[in-house]
Amino acid sequence: MACPVLAIVVPCYNEKEVLPATAEQLSGVVQRLVAEGVVSQNSKIIFVDDGSKDGTWELIENFCNESPEKFSGIKLSRNRGHQNALLCGLLSAKEFADACISIDADLQDDISVIDEMLKLYSSGCEIVYGVRARRDKDSFFKRITAHCFYKLINVLGSEIIYNHADFRLMSKNAVNALAEYREVNLFLRGIVPMLGYKTGIAYYERKERLAGESKYPLRKMLKFALEGITSLSIKPIRMVTILGVVIFIISLFMIAYSVYQYFMDATIVSGWSSIICSLWSVGGLILLSIGIVGEYIGKIYLETKQRPRFIVEKRTHQ
Repeated sequence: MACPVLAIVVPCYNEKEVLPATAEQLSGVVQRLVAEGVVSQNSKIIFVDDGSKDGTWELIENFCNESPEKFSGIKLSRNRGHQNALLCGLLSAKEFADACISIDADLQDDISVIDEMLKLYSSGCEIVYGVRARRDKDSFFKRITAHCFYKLINVLGSEIIYNHADFRLMSKNAVNALAEYREVNLFLRGIVPMLGYKTGIAYYERKERLAGESKYPLRKMLKFALEGITSLSIKPIRMVTILGVVIFIISLFMIAYSVYQYFMDATIVSGWSSIICSLWSVGGLILLSIGIVGEYIGKIYLETKQRPRFIVEKRTHQ
């Protein structure tokens, strides 16, 4: 059986500081795998520049010019977000690769796990998830919020892998299936489990960044979480409906109670506090409900426009 052609897809956004070390380490892994006869010598590393402004693309071009047999580069016309950059790389890689591994440029994901991923792929797994064994190095706040996010999104009916980010192996079949999903609002951690192929899990310990700063501060993490929830599940809207029914039933009891009080001549001005509390609580629930519905309407609006998820400005030689 011929060795599979491997593509390692690396989305990059302002990664000038870390990219030389990333290229060196990934190149070393691919060379070793080729020498051991695990993957084909036609295997490559694909860097996808997601509209960087710090000279990341110039570095990628240098890598590709010096070692065109090892590296390929794709430059998007503007910043489209990590998920779109990753998808662009995967769709490009499937044209020549039998298996694709996606990994972030900071190499906090342990590249030594690639060997185990390829073993699981050889045993018949079409998708192999890289999963963090534990979160000991994260802050207490990050551990709690991450745990709550995974629990919440599963309660809402979406299937995602606990402690898995976007470090995964996908076969050509799996990437071809992923290409059938046309939505603009991408959340690959939720879409990939929907594909239904045989999967495996490779556990690893997450490392510190080699250099540079994290591209996911709290604001972006919250936005990403909201994107994931609203892209995969309609349960929040259903919860709004249920909440509306509950409040309507309570209001019927309150109306009956008010009528009773009126006929019993028991109405007093002291009810002002309860009225104000009711107004604030119901008003807040109404605004929250409108906001949730608005999120979904906004997504429908973007989907119906069918705008391209990314535009490729430049490519180096494949």
